[in-house]
This record gives sequence, structure tokens and C-alpha cells, in this order.
Amino acid sequence: MDSVAVDRFEASRGRLASLAYRLLGSAADAEDAVQDAFLRWQAADRDRIEVPEAWLTRVVTNLCLDQLRSARARHERAVGDLLPEPLLQGDPMLGPADTFEQRESVSLAVLTVMQRLGPVERAAYVLREAFSYRHAEIAGMLDISEAASQQHVHRARRRVAAEHRGGGAETDPAAARRVVEEFLSAATSGRVDQLVAMLTDDAAMVSDGAGLAKRLLRFTGREQIATAARAGFRPTPAKIRLAGGAPALHIAQVNGAPAVVAVVNGRVRGVVVLELRDGKVARLCGIASADRLARIDAAWQRLDVVPPVAAAW
Repeated sequence: MDSVAVDRFEASRGRLASLAYRLLGSAADAEDAVQDAFLRWQAADRDRIEVPEAWLTRVVTNLCLDQLRSARARHERAVGDLLPEPLLQGDPMLGPADTFEQRESVSLAVLTVMQRLGPVERAAYVLREAFSYRHAEIAGMLDISEAASQQHVHRARRRVAAEHRGGGAETDPAAARRVVEEFLSAATSGRVDQLVAMLTDDAAMVSDGAGLAKRLLRFTGREQIATAARAGFRPTPAKIRLAGGAPALHIAQVNGAPAVVAVVNGRVRGVVVLELRDGKVARLCGIASADRLARIDAAWQRLDVVPPVAAAW
């Protein structure tokens, strides 16, 4: 393949990866889909492709749809045993991020809701909300009618609005950091009453149980969530052994939201993302499964040393 064709594909790689990540919720799977698209681009009769960007978008979308329809993907969605893969702020896979809708489409809350949408509904929503494709273009990519595209997007928007507990205006980063620092201080010191006061009335919490649970652990009700958060941040010899040492706790931005990042010997061992609304915590998402932390761990290694908010757990 000539260098011009390679360059044309590489110019679209970031956008294609962002599309695949939103559809699959996994950076690793998104990279695989983009690489498969490259192989198809390599084998295609490119002289007959009028709009390469549209062709590549359709190929990646359909590769993702094939994966979402697979037996394994159907099983994972049915039992709900996977959380989206968290990405550190600045990861190119989070783009585009020019509008609120685009940034919201990679929040862990929205990615989690999208896992419960049908594959075509999910694809129509992502193509419209995150990439601003017209319904006529979406219809062509998904082999559906324009009316069907509109219906899919409408239903997806309604589902996201109903289930996205963290929805609302964006929070100033400095103000968000103060909320997380206060929450972390209360959780590590055992002040459960203070934790309860910091939660919205409809708060929710989901966790993969330090990567050990077969199913996701879900908590509702402020007292239950506060108790679970306190237990999660309470150091025990077993947790320290599991993590490979006592982690330092850092605050960072993950998928557009403030997060506590647990680091042991420079390696990310866990992430707790807090989505805020009106100065309170509306949703917590805890991820410690090693296969979900590979990309954020690699990104962490490239950062300058960031002082922890808690040097020793």
C-alpha cells in the first residue's frame, strides 16, 4: 500500500478509535477494531471509494456491531459483569470533546447505560451525539431508514436521560477536586455521616469488587453507599497484599470526571470515579480489574510525578 493511502488512514485513526471506544467501552477492543479496519482499507479498491472518511467510519461501526452481536458480548451484557475501561484525561481516545454532548458520551455513566442498548441503537446514538452525523448518513452506514435512525437516537437519548444519574451542568475542576478531597478524607477517616451528607438523594454506586467479583456490585441508598465507600477505602492487610503494597491515593480526571487513583510502586491498581451534580456525589464507579486498567496504567507511567493526596493508605 502506498504512503498516501497509509497517511490518509492514519489521519483518521484517532477519530475511528474514539468511535470504537464509545461503541465497545473497551480501549483494547477499540484498537483491534481500528486495526481490522486498516487491513480492510489495505485490501480495498481505494480508487472506487469516493469519501474515505465515510467509508472508514462505516467499516469501523460495522466491525463494532459484529462484536456487540457476538455470543460473548451478548452474555456479558446480559449478566452485566463488565464496566467500561477508564481513560485518563488527555487520552486521544476520549476525543472529540468540543461540546458537552461529546464529553458526556464518554462518561462512565453514559458508557454503562449504552451497554444496555441494542447494538444498532447504540451506534445511531454515538454517531449522532458524539460525531454529529446527519440521520441520512447514519441510515446509510447502518443500512436502516432515516426514520429508523431518528427513532433509535430518540430512544437512546431517553434511556440515557432516565438512567444517567450524574447528568447536569459541568463542574469546575477546582470545585470538583475540593469535593473529592472532602469525600476521600471522610471515607478514609470513617466519618460515615459526612459521607451520607455528600451524596445526592438518588446516588448510586457500582464496583467490580476489586476485580474479584463475578458480577458487578451495585449499591443504592445514601447510607448503604456511604458504608460501602467507607469499607472500600478502609485499609486491611488482605487488601494491601492484594494490591502488592499500600497504595498512594491521587486525584485525577478520568473520562471527564474527578477520580481517586490508587497507585502502588508507580502502577495503577484501582480507580474510583465520582460523578458530581450540584456539588454532591451522584455516582461512584470503582474499577480494579487488571484488564480494565492496562491503558490508564500505561498513561500514568508517562506522567510527571503527581503528588498524592494520601501518601500512604
